[in-house]
Amino acid sequence: MDILALNCGSSSVKYQLFDWEKKEVVAKGMVERVIIGDSFILHEVPGRETYREDSECPDHQVAIDLIIKTLLDPSHGVLKDINQISAVGHRVVHGGEMFTRSVMIDEEVLNAVKEVQHLAPLHNPPNIAGIEAAQALLPKVPHVAIFDTAFHQTMPEHAYLYPLPYDWYEKYGVRRYGFHGTSHLYVSKRASVLLNKPPCDCNIITMHIGNGVSHCAIKNGVSVDTSMGLTPLEGAVMGTRCGDIDPAIPAFMMQKENLSAKEIDSILNKKSGVLGVTGGRFTDRRDVIEHANNGDRLCRIALDIEAYRLKKYIGSYMAAVGRLDAVVFTAGVGEMGWPIRERAIEGLEHLGICLDKERNKGAMTRKRESLITTDDSPIKVFVIPTDEELVFTEDVAAILAGTYTDHMNFTYSFASKDFVRK
Repeated sequence: MDILALNCGSSSVKYQLFDWEKKEVVAKGMVERVIIGDSFILHEVPGRETYREDSECPDHQVAIDLIIKTLLDPSHGVLKDINQISAVGHRVVHGGEMFTRSVMIDEEVLNAVKEVQHLAPLHNPPNIAGIEAAQALLPKVPHVAIFDTAFHQTMPEHAYLYPLPYDWYEKYGVRRYGFHGTSHLYVSKRASVLLNKPPCDCNIITMHIGNGVSHCAIKNGVSVDTSMGLTPLEGAVMGTRCGDIDPAIPAFMMQKENLSAKEIDSILNKKSGVLGVTGGRFTDRRDVIEHANNGDRLCRIALDIEAYRLKKYIGSYMAAVGRLDAVVFTAGVGEMGWPIRERAIEGLEHLGICLDKERNKGAMTRKRESLITTDDSPIKVFVIPTDEELVFTEDVAAILAGTYTDHMNFTYSFASKDFVRK
């Protein structure tokens, strides 16, 4: 059984084809610049060179059609027949309060996703377009929705409600939802294995740090708080998003610069964060680290701000979960950015976190799970490469088999001591 995982963004479609029987990735890749022009596909097959093809994709259906054609291509593909695809798993960023677990997509589910797209106007519309496009191209196979927000639906009211007029929540659903749920799920389950404890006995802080950044406080195996809120704009410093700021700043700057609501929203989401602090030059932390090391003042400040905010989230989430077992860094920057990890962790010895600087510098791979604290550190810190697509695949396979319940009760393969990442 081959399962296709799709992650449709506003101008891209990521995909992965997984052989369920062999438990291995058959192919993966991405179509970039969908809708905006000069589109192309990058297609990776283990043991082969990466294949690139330029092909205009004016919409997501054309992009997914290109993916299918590439998978079936006699020279570059891996499938002989489209019927080898047994099911499709779709990432859906926002499920509102309705979805606490992955579900089979039917008309009712799709309509429910459409009803909450105003909560994620940059993400849900392309997710929906991808589902409808894939259903049109693969009408005979089951399609499953995997929600970013589902993992965080265990948060208590005092964590997800904002101190705002309560009828905003009742009328418009204004509350904290959280995102990157599949990533937080995967790395927290893997951390419990490394701790040699069942997930329900683990208190963990997971830190997903890429261009988008979110943190999660996990108590007894479930999410009790997370840094992103109603939208992915709240929380930590990100590549282009500001994260937590004084809420009066947008209105203040709208008056000073005569900006519209749409313009200020674009600035906070696309021109702030690391990009904003570095004067509009960098989002890639490798560039920021290199220029900071060469004396660039703004890059040094950007690193200091990001690391300081990370440190504060660790402290606040320790207060939220009580006894802490581990902190986990994941995603691109979390897995590769050792200087940012060092800045965030150093000085926390009084809280029971003792960094091993050499271990931290050596944890520069997206293929290996690493301990970066000392052996006698009361609280462990791990670097764990995330695998959201594996969560998609296992949810899909379990739903098809009728064995899936939810992330709290379902036993994932990667939560086993015998699991080997391929």
